[in-house]
Amino acid sequence: MAQVAVITLTEGSAVSSVTLDDVAEQLAHYREQLKKTGEQLGWPYEQAAFPYELEKDAEGRWLYLKGTGKYGRIVIGAGSRRTGGGPDGGTEADGDAAPAKRHFVQIVLPDDSTYGDKCKGNELCKYLGKTWKAEVRLFNGRTIYYNPRK
Repeated sequence: MAQVAVITLTEGSAVSSVTLDDVAEQLAHYREQLKKTGEQLGWPYEQAAFPYELEKDAEGRWLYLKGTGKYGRIVIGAGSRRTGGGPDGGTEADGDAAPAKRHFVQIVLPDDSTYGDKCKGNELCKYLGKTWKAEVRLFNGRTIYYNPRK
């Protein structure tokens, strides 16, 4: 059975919405940081720390990270869902608060993923959550709050 981790953008997040292009851009930045670390260490750290090739599907709904060597694959999707009325949700015609949109990123481990993919997926979730100051629910169900909370 596939496992899912979710990064949810909240009111205090650094960004208000996210698309697959934003995720791909952050992954490119992540790889660049790993490359610079490898240059400082004097060995190809980027290949060991991020052993994936990024691909998009034809419809543009998913990003696929295809692993090399002992790694399988990771699937990434982005979307939004309606929540209860909130301060940024506005009001409807009858005066009730309109439901607000919560944007999220799902990181899915298909059945053929390895334990190494799960570790790398958790690492990516933490990186993206910290970058965007978001709420992160990991594969084991635990939640990390990088967003400022009152």
